[in-house]
Amino acid sequence: MKIGIDSGSGFCFGVTTAIKKAEEELAAGTTLYCLGDIVHNSMECERLRQMGLITINHEEMEHLHDVKVLLRAHGEPPETYEMARRNNIEIIDATCPVVLQLQKRIRKNYEMRIHQPQIVIFGKKGHAEVLGLVGQTDGNAIVIESFDEVQKLDFTRDIYLYSQTTKSLDEFQRIIDYIQQHIAPGVTFRSFDTICRSVANRMPNIMQFAARHDLILFVCGRKSSNGKVLFGECQRVNPNTHLVEGPAEIDPDWLKDIDSVGICGATSTPKWLMEQCLDAVKLLVEKDIENDEHP
Repeated sequence: MKIGIDSGSGFCFGVTTAIKKAEEELAAGTTLYCLGDIVHNSMECERLRQMGLITINHEEMEHLHDVKVLLRAHGEPPETYEMARRNNIEIIDATCPVVLQLQKRIRKNYEMRIHQPQIVIFGKKGHAEVLGLVGQTDGNAIVIESFDEVQKLDFTRDIYLYSQTTKSLDEFQRIIDYIQQHIAPGVTFRSFDTICRSVANRMPNIMQFAARHDLILFVCGRKSSNGKVLFGECQRVNPNTHLVEGPAEIDPDWLKDIDSVGICGATSTPKWLMEQCLDAVKLLVEKDIENDEHP
């Protein structure tokens, strides 16, 4: 049986940087808090917890003083930085540069507004990155999760459209096309392509990878929104695709009567976890061979 790991899968630049910063602080003996899960992968979070990383929420941060708090790649709204100033908290800012640039662009356009345009964000409601983006508009941005929600916009008012960095390029373009077709005469519509290419480019690559194998094991934390999108595309190309959070979830029955297994994952999936899944598949295959030889 051929077993391979997708070379394009694994942590994106932003997640890699955040984890590296956490590891450096912890290695120096620093007591380090992280605001929210550093990555949407429970096994990677557990690895860092064992190194000493303490995960907190916003309410718990309110009660902390004179400590170090790491902000993960997703970014935070301005209120979080204000809270840190009040409580003399040192911020280790691991906000992804792509997200940071998007925050600044939204803030600038929001503050320069003259005709009160609708600031619209194509993204997942409640997602950490989206909360940080909405925070740049003092909570006034409109969030649409899918193409189906575009109709709720007011096409008689100016629209400035942005996207969460990990959303689908194709769906974003469909939203742009719809708005262009329905915007009232004389009304301004501007769209800003803010989708991260290192993430967006994974879609065609992972679809090709999925098509090359009999079975796909998509390794991903179930809280990862990026993972849900990529998993859905893999399953569409190859129906014999299974989502697993780790090697313990691999069902030996999946491996029967197949010649190749492909292992891939999301931007929140560590390489070491995919390698563990590869080793687990090899062990299961070896056991199956032994059972055939010694019934």
